[in-house]
Amino acid sequence: MTTGSSGIRPKRIVVADDHAIWLSGLKADLGPNFTIVGEATDADEAIEIIERTEPDLVLTDLHMPGGGGLAVARAVAERFPVVMLTVSNDEADLLEAVAAGAVGYLVKSTAPDDLRDKLWRAARGEPVFSPSLAALVLTEFRRLRGQAPDGQGLSDREREVLQLVARGHTYAEIGDELFISPKTVENHVRNILHKLKLTRKNELIRYAVQHGID
Repeated sequence: MTTGSSGIRPKRIVVADDHAIWLSGLKADLGPNFTIVGEATDADEAIEIIERTEPDLVLTDLHMPGGGGLAVARAVAERFPVVMLTVSNDEADLLEAVAAGAVGYLVKSTAPDDLRDKLWRAARGEPVFSPSLAALVLTEFRRLRGQAPDGQGLSDREREVLQLVARGHTYAEIGDELFISPKTVENHVRNILHKLKLTRKNELIRYAVQHGID
């Protein structure tokens, strides 16, 4: 596991949540490969701290004062990866978070080891979801299929890679699925971003949802 490696610079995180007891438990769960550089209890405070500290990752509750995690994502997700960590497994909340720019959506019952792994990946811009929620994203892809152009200009292989990236698979998992190397997957992602005129990997999932790519 990446987060278990030694000698790696800890990822700098801003955490936004209005539940003090939960925040205390989160600090213990994150481990030594993550450093909390700022804490906030509402959206406005979170945005100010994020702008000031420029973290590797933003971890925010969906529901809190000032517009919650959605307001945070809309304000900063173009520049910083944002993950929602919430008790809600509602499909509408998930899709609204994706539309706002979140790179991930995890439920608070996520096991600590899994949480650390997914947050490390999210800090690199990879989409991450709780397993049950990934299925909801796929359902939405299918619902939207045919409503908009779906990946014009992409090769069949690039569409396959986009589908798997948008579902939250790692480069290694995609490589295993498609029988190619993780480096080749990374090259495909770079080409996809260029063709779709996108700049960040987390924008790929929004593109896939909006264009019904399943």
